[in-house]
Amino acid sequence: MNEEARPVDRMSELPPETREFLAQLRKEDIDTLKEGVKLVNAIGTVGTFAKWLIAGVLGLFVGMVMFAEAVQKIMAWFRPS
Repeated sequence: MNEEARPVDRMSELPPETREFLAQLRKEDIDTLKEGVKLVNAIGTVGTFAKWLIAGVLGLFVGMVMFAEAVQKIMAWFRPS
């Protein structure tokens, strides 16, 4: 689609089904679609945050276990046999 074309000319390049769908939209439908796009973007942001939060918590847990094992080994050096 030619991005520099006037909006009317851009509409003529769309498939007929898409033009028909857009022509039937009311003001409320357009507002709902705009809010839906914002919601999808927000869910993507929260999903990315949650993914890294879970990865961070798992990494912290594994790191703590490795640190505890290392401390146990060092403490074993100082224990009498």
